[in-house]
Amino acid sequence: MNAQFSDFLFPDALMRGLASEDYATPTPVQSQVIPLAMDGLDLLVSAATGSGKTAAFLLPMMQRFIDVPAHDSGTRALILVPTRELARQIHIHFMRLGSYTRLTSGVITGGDSKAHQIATLRKNPEILVATPGRLLELLQSGQAKLGDLEFLVLDEADRMLDMGFTDDVLAILAHCNPQRQSLLFSATLHHRGLKSITDRLLRDPQTVIVNPVREQHPHITHQLLLSDGPEHKQQQLHWLLEHETFDKALVFTNTRDGAVALGNFLMGREQRVAVLHGELDQRERNRVMGLLHSGRVSILIATDLAARGLDVPGVQRVFNFDLPRSGDDYLHRTGRTGRAGEPGVAISLVGPPEWNRMESITRYLNLSFESRVIEGLKAKFKGPSKRKGAGKPSPAARKLNAATGKKETPKVKERLRDRKNIGKRRQPTGAQGVDAGHAPLGKRRTDAPKAGI
Repeated sequence: MNAQFSDFLFPDALMRGLASEDYATPTPVQSQVIPLAMDGLDLLVSAATGSGKTAAFLLPMMQRFIDVPAHDSGTRALILVPTRELARQIHIHFMRLGSYTRLTSGVITGGDSKAHQIATLRKNPEILVATPGRLLELLQSGQAKLGDLEFLVLDEADRMLDMGFTDDVLAILAHCNPQRQSLLFSATLHHRGLKSITDRLLRDPQTVIVNPVREQHPHITHQLLLSDGPEHKQQQLHWLLEHETFDKALVFTNTRDGAVALGNFLMGREQRVAVLHGELDQRERNRVMGLLHSGRVSILIATDLAARGLDVPGVQRVFNFDLPRSGDDYLHRTGRTGRAGEPGVAISLVGPPEWNRMESITRYLNLSFESRVIEGLKAKFKGPSKRKGAGKPSPAARKLNAATGKKETPKVKERLRDRKNIGKRRQPTGAQGVDAGHAPLGKRRTDAPKAGI
């Protein structure tokens, strides 16, 4: 029998919040993490995006703060995240789950007014959600204090390291109450820089691995569409947006300029789109996300900053206009759909320069792709041509070839002596293998007439 949230014996105020959000059966990460966190253990958790990990760390800390009030205390829990969008998503999640409690939460991120954030800190919210850079500024100026901290969570720690926050995180740890309980969540536990943080953060941690990042999401269908170049991709994407059925869709590009150009192209074709990238200030980001949440736009074009932390209900399609740079980035992008058990489709548009990267992603994630072809917009590109002397195709290449319908050309073994004789005329040989009327190669003929005779 599956566990229920009632099995955790949460306070009534939390159970009412769970019921209002239709929470009944915990996800696997919630079932494993919540009891261990409630026992006060430090945890090292690997869970795929969309697995429900936010509630897995929010609920135990909220339960503790309700059961053991500390009215004269400073901030009791800190949740460190890599992006402003993720900070706001967690804050919204907390507000919904804690709607029947008196617990308070504050958000500290770059791009917002420092004066407003200092006012928030003076209210001593029980839970603080912050990005490292701005929080460290406030700690160093004495405006923020973490001496009463009981609970510290690092969410998407691998992303924080990739964004260069290692030194900031370590500096923040030096300001925290050393007697705290700590939880670290990461999509992968194999990140090369993770140990530098875990050694300072965790004490005798218990490791929990749920839905490893390289495990295929069971509710997402992965499709592949070959393209001839950027302009061809624009036409194909426009067709897909016109003919696919979805409430909301995310389109990912690798660069800010690419996102802006694609947004202008689609707006010129009367698509309801908005663009999100790292150069937007906080007010503009909030405006863009408000348009998407409200349904005033149905398509968000984003760079990878949106691949982490966005939790937008109703995303049924993810389009990779530009193929992501790694398999992990592919999973984080496509993980924006197929959430909470709902089906989703991820469609990647792949041009000739991206084929090798696609093969690497396929091999790394052990993915299987369905091939898509749009009549009237078929690509001339059919996959890489067979290179002379190449070995057998890799399993990933065979999968991609099968998806695109490309036939494998059997390799013909080439001998070294054949390569040496290229361009030489082959002569017929006699019974002894000697050219009729010619001496064997390397021997001088002795029956030739002498000069002058």
